[in-house]
Amino acid sequence: MGGEVLKVGDLKCRKNFVPLPYRRVSYQPYEGAMTEAAIETHLLAREVYRRTDIVVLHKKLLENRHELAVAAVQRAESDALFTRVEAVEVLALPVDCVFIQSSETDTANRSALAKLAREHRLGSNRTAVVQGTFDHINIIHRPDPLILRVVEVAPPEPPKLYKMAEHVLSYADLPPICLELERIDLRELCARVRPEAYLVPCRSGGLEDLGAPVYFLDERPPMRRPWTLIGCERSLQFHRHYYGDEPPRVEMCPRRLTPASSRPTLLKCCLLEFGIEQDGMTAVVPWGADLPMVEQALSLLSRGVEYA
Repeated sequence: MGGEVLKVGDLKCRKNFVPLPYRRVSYQPYEGAMTEAAIETHLLAREVYRRTDIVVLHKKLLENRHELAVAAVQRAESDALFTRVEAVEVLALPVDCVFIQSSETDTANRSALAKLAREHRLGSNRTAVVQGTFDHINIIHRPDPLILRVVEVAPPEPPKLYKMAEHVLSYADLPPICLELERIDLRELCARVRPEAYLVPCRSGGLEDLGAPVYFLDERPPMRRPWTLIGCERSLQFHRHYYGDEPPRVEMCPRRLTPASSRPTLLKCCLLEFGIEQDGMTAVVPWGADLPMVEQALSLLSRGVEYA
């Protein structure tokens, strides 16, 4: 929101409210009563820095314990360095505030804050005040992130698409999203059959020792063996081209192995070579998707999530 003046009045009920950039948050000591009336009176009598929109009041109790309250302030229109407060909306009193220290959490990242709130089992009626990387402080008010499952094969570990989605969430300007991995274990698929040999799509750590000889389709073994293919339809097409027949096969395509669901889902498919496909709450990216494709898919799935 940059230099815009925050308009108070409807923030208390807003889900996933994260003030960005976090310089909009002022962390202030306070000795008064932790009531809405007292906090409003206190803040209306003060001036604030021209970029301050959220004030976190902390009141020291015994030893290292503090009470916290969070309020939004509406500043007077002014170019001055400090300006008076025109209106106050108390977002959370101590009963609903939780202070969390997490040196690994980027307080400029909505999804990182939402993930931390979820790890602490905070409901959507609570407010987390987070002291994160570089000791910077921010809040997430009424955290209610999109829970998005990523269906992916493993090995490799960690599963590639899941790792890519995690990386995208570390920088992308998206609503709060928390990922849940649904792993398709290739070793378990291989264990369902006892062939003379295995043919797998490519070299991937963890599939070299399966209790029988292992061959790699992308290396185009010169001699046809009595193998079972652990692969998808595209691998089967390659096999037909290389050897002119179809071997016994165990399906490994996440798209084929994942039943339709109303849950937001991200997966990949070899048969999709360009672009992204969306089917209801499922987004499918190509097997060789890059980070911009994954970001686009996450954006498609997160449409309609309330946040600020």
